[in-house]
Amino acid sequence: MEEELLYRWFKPFVVSLVALFLVMKVVVLLWWRPKKIEQHFSKQGIRGPPYRFFIGNAKEIVSLMSKASSQPMPSSHNILPRVLSFYHHWKKIYGPTFLVWFGPTVRLTVADPDLIREIFTSKSEFYEKNEAHPLIKQLEGDGLLSLKGEKWAHHRKIITPTFHMENLKLLIPVAGSSVVEMLDKWVAKSNSGEVEIEVSQWFQTLTEDIVTRAAFGHSYEDGKAIFQLQAQQMVLASEAFQKVFIPGYRYLPTKRNMKSWRLEKEIKKSLMRVIERRRENWDDETMGNGRPKDLLGLMIQASTRELDSNSFPSSLITARDIAEECKSLFFAGEQTTSNLLTWTTVLLAMHPKWQVLARDEVLRVCGPRDIPTKDDVAKLKTLTMILNESLRLYPPIVATIRRAKADVELGGCKVPRGTELLIPILAVHHDQGIWGNDANEFNPGRFSDGVARAAKHPVAFIPFGLGVRKCIGQNLANLQAKLTLAITLQRFSFRMAPNYQHAPTVLMLLYPQYGAPILFRRLSDPKGFQDQGS
Repeated sequence: MEEELLYRWFKPFVVSLVALFLVMKVVVLLWWRPKKIEQHFSKQGIRGPPYRFFIGNAKEIVSLMSKASSQPMPSSHNILPRVLSFYHHWKKIYGPTFLVWFGPTVRLTVADPDLIREIFTSKSEFYEKNEAHPLIKQLEGDGLLSLKGEKWAHHRKIITPTFHMENLKLLIPVAGSSVVEMLDKWVAKSNSGEVEIEVSQWFQTLTEDIVTRAAFGHSYEDGKAIFQLQAQQMVLASEAFQKVFIPGYRYLPTKRNMKSWRLEKEIKKSLMRVIERRRENWDDETMGNGRPKDLLGLMIQASTRELDSNSFPSSLITARDIAEECKSLFFAGEQTTSNLLTWTTVLLAMHPKWQVLARDEVLRVCGPRDIPTKDDVAKLKTLTMILNESLRLYPPIVATIRRAKADVELGGCKVPRGTELLIPILAVHHDQGIWGNDANEFNPGRFSDGVARAAKHPVAFIPFGLGVRKCIGQNLANLQAKLTLAITLQRFSFRMAPNYQHAPTVLMLLYPQYGAPILFRRLSDPKGFQDQGS
């Protein structure tokens, strides 16, 4: 009897104790710890908008971003106030280095090129890539974009030959044919020699085709079907990305989620089928001999060698590893390159004098109709300058994040372990103190002596990142963009369509909120377009 009474008394006591412990833990995580971090940085002269329980600065960030993107902006390249409105707003109050709270997660903004170089190169061992947003993680896969440590280094070493410039140049004939095919469709849509094209959609389709060839090689047709499924997945993710993020929502059986789950299952199933088919026929395959080394082939080749050499199980390249790397290449390669093409075409349409200079160079080097050769592409210096200026003004990734793996000192500031560092790439690229008074103007000439001498600091230009984790697909993006623009300039002159609305917006990457309609006229038409200023 006494034991029963004791149990009845003890049970609610334990429940209350557990509840109190959970409450205390929540209070520590969502209030005490953030306030301690605020005090830590405040003592060092670093402040920011005050932390609010649980939501941090989310309410202000959403309000600033919504207001900035509510209507188009003038045809100006001063896009920082619109695209990174929260950074632009708080920088004026707290300076370029301040704290901002994404929920209970603190981020320290770092826009000083010397400190950025320290984070990415000289002291990179103290920092790591943070976990991507769940929707992005689903798209980018568990490949190079998200891997860390030895596995990342192992995969990077295997994949790197795919992106050597000499290997990529082998793609030029087939990639050039894809561009010509696209432009022929534009001509077919025109009755008067003039046609309006919403280029961002066309460039996505084009880059999907070329990235598929880089990823799958002669398994192109199978890869194309898989990447079409991946493209559908991207559309669903983009729709979800525009809504308020609710933790755990992606696990609910909503209509969108169930469609996403079906697509994901089909993508994995199809990738595994292609990998196994390629493995079965591996003895009959030869890499190289004038044919580009593709990512799928290199990964299978590496896994075959590892199996033959009885490598440690933990280091073996599995079929799942290969599948995830293919997903990563599609996500990063397709989006980055199509965005670069879109914004560069917009810039050349806005600045016809540079369009004329670029065309004159292309016609001089490549002729009026021929697909540029690998040697031709290397000689297109003006086009290279234009692409660099496009990447400076409209970088596909406007900001990146790193996390301190240990307590570190950065520029005299003591940064606690776990602090996230937000590097606003767009702000660095538009900084007048680094680029001069014309930082918000389109001036490709600043790159005439190369990237290193274009600004007052050699680390002021970082569209593809910096250090060992610099984007592995940079060569592919630049080559494809240069080839596409060169062939387009051979065949068309172009200007902005009257209905174009200038509205750069971030949705995973930087893109035109209302599309990019551009008027193209065939060069054979004697009327052509008149210069519309610079």
